[in-house]
Amino acid sequence: MKEKADIGLIGLAVMGENLVLNMESKGYTVAVYNRTVAKVDNFLGGRGKGKNFIGAGSLEEFVAAIERPRKVMMLVKAGKPVDDFIELLLPLLEPGDIIIDGGNSHFPDTIRRTKYVESKGLLYIGTGVSGGEEGALKGPSMMPGGSAAAWPHVKEIFQAVSAKVDGGVPCCDWVGENGAGHFVKMVHNGIEYGDMQIINEAYHLMKELLGMDAFEQHEVFKQWNKGVLDSYLIEITTDIMAYRDEDGSPLVEKILDTAGQKGTGKWTAVTALDLGIPLTLIGESVFSRCLSAQKDLRVKASKVITGKKADFTGKKQQFIDDLEKAIYGAKIISYAQGYDLMMEAAKEYGWNLNYGGIALMWRGGCIIRSRFLGDIKKAFDNDPSLENLLLDPFFKQAVEEAQESWRRVCATALLNGIPVPALTAALNYFDGFRSERLPANLLQAQRDYFGAHQYERVDKPRGQFFHTNWTGHGGDTASTTYDV
Repeated sequence: MKEKADIGLIGLAVMGENLVLNMESKGYTVAVYNRTVAKVDNFLGGRGKGKNFIGAGSLEEFVAAIERPRKVMMLVKAGKPVDDFIELLLPLLEPGDIIIDGGNSHFPDTIRRTKYVESKGLLYIGTGVSGGEEGALKGPSMMPGGSAAAWPHVKEIFQAVSAKVDGGVPCCDWVGENGAGHFVKMVHNGIEYGDMQIINEAYHLMKELLGMDAFEQHEVFKQWNKGVLDSYLIEITTDIMAYRDEDGSPLVEKILDTAGQKGTGKWTAVTALDLGIPLTLIGESVFSRCLSAQKDLRVKASKVITGKKADFTGKKQQFIDDLEKAIYGAKIISYAQGYDLMMEAAKEYGWNLNYGGIALMWRGGCIIRSRFLGDIKKAFDNDPSLENLLLDPFFKQAVEEAQESWRRVCATALLNGIPVPALTAALNYFDGFRSERLPANLLQAQRDYFGAHQYERVDKPRGQFFHTNWTGHGGDTASTTYDV
């Protein structure tokens, strides 16, 4: 074993433990530290026994065990714990050393921390790490951003431990300045929320509308995973549907229908509102989790409010085929909206994002990995200045071909009283996006009527604003125009 470690990691929870095992398996010596020192001892006496790890009982010992420039990675809870560790590390590190945050930090915090750490003469990286426990151990998707000067020092390690696609291409590359890496990871998680909600709505329709049990659905998801919907989330849903409880019944039906969330989906939706991007599908996915959490209130409502009862009279297999196309269409919309958000953020924060490269980073190791991402990379390879995925010929054709099935699914669900908020939000976005004219002209008239907020005219150049005294009682003074 080397006298000094190639890299050090703080935080031996599930992700940290598996990631250091991954690093060690690729030939690196890793220093490990945990605030609860007993975890270090337990790790070195268990899964890390006999391997190239250097355990440390204190931060001083930990830092001293890493070769310069020191690469110190943290996998700790987002928020104050990250700031606390930065403050503890700064007096122990030297100019040129690198602090790496591999947790799910909010990107504005990473922007702030990069500036702060750089002001102390050190370098900072905020990297998204996706793939869960299995990904951390076998190869995650990694999305690093921060101090560009740090990338050459960590590139080899990061790309060695990351997932590989297309014969060895690593699912990791430099994303951009300050908070860019954590921003891309946030959008990844938002898309993950959307993908999961779409799949859940398909499950709900097959169960409540078609009367299919989980084992029947297992066969459907298994078949879908062989086609355009081939993805990690469809794959694990296939496994979940087949899993039996001790009494032989499907375990999924015994799980309480209240969904949890850690905040990254909410961050994505709030950021979209801040930047003025219509991230409707992901927004509905976040709200669906919020509604699921109101379990007691929903139970009470179910006993007093009468709605439409499902009464399906169509052809079962035709509906399942339609449902596959509806999922595909909605999935395209989700990614189109996610990429729209990244493009706007790049303008806002001065990032130079490689959109095709991001799709490649997501093709392996991460939760949203799927065959679909290869098509996104091709779209940006064909047109690096592509403004929206729906304007790419491949995706344009795909949503156009999916729409009739998609409309039948949404209409059938609504007529039978089954909620499909993500599928309908995606379809509404598709119809709105392709509309040359929307009813916002009336909205502007209303705003001008009650608040003198002014409007533009179709027969005048853009940028000229007008106010009308709609009632004859108001004055001619208009409000200033501004965008929130």
